Amino acid sequence: MTRYVRYRADDETRYGILEGETIHDLRGNIFADAEPTGKTLRLSDVKLLAPCEPLNVAAVGRNYKSHIADRNIAPAPYPPLFWKPASCIIGTGENIVLPEGANNVHYEAELVVVIGKKAKNVSTADAHKYVFGVTAGNDVSERDWQKNDLQWFRAKGCDTFGVLGPAIVQGLNYNDLLVESRLNGEVRQSQRTKDLLFDIDTVVSYITRFVTLFPADVIYTGTPGTTKPMQPGDIIEVEVEGVGVLRNRIARAME
Repeated sequence: MTRYVRYRADDETRYGILEGETIHDLRGNIFADAEPTGKTLRLSDVKLLAPCEPLNVAAVGRNYKSHIADRNIAPAPYPPLFWKPASCIIGTGENIVLPEGANNVHYEAELVVVIGKKAKNVSTADAHKYVFGVTAGNDVSERDWQKNDLQWFRAKGCDTFGVLGPAIVQGLNYNDLLVESRLNGEVRQSQRTKDLLFDIDTVVSYITRFVTLFPADVIYTGTPGTTKPMQPGDIIEVEVEGVGVLRNRIARAME
């Protein structure tokens, strides 16, 4: 497996390959022409960023039976899609900031697919060829806004409401990975991606019927089970098997 990270050190933003606690620095873009520089850094000496900078942030709602059952919703006949703005993306260690009026904000632990090359009208059989790797995501959601607004854009698109990381991992079987969330250390969600109603290849194929995806674009693939509100000061962790742990603190906008 290869674990790609994006990090900041010495006022520079760069990519690297993470092995244990060591980052092997790369020159260039991991989606095009990256090559090793020979330089190594300790993970503890850098700030990890969201592992990519997507143009498109696609997402699938209601994609686990356990989640729709909790909300008394019937399964959809096709993947229910929505979009998040790229400006909402943050990485591990950053605060999730609750804007004014956001009083019912929930975590959503998800496997996130990272696209590796331009994709349009991709077949289900070929979809895996366009997947660069996978990462962990937290699709932060304001439930009252989600319920009452015409679109989910505000509920799921506020600044800091799209957490990604800590690494993009290649070589995992994305069809059977454990996705878990922990709020203040207590497990809140835990389910495997084999239980997705629409699997990864189906989702990639379906999205590219309508929208061209580009390298570094991401797809949040859905959250399992039951979610609960988060409060300022809470620590939310999202872990995807083989990828690592996202850890973020909840804060109010004025903090």
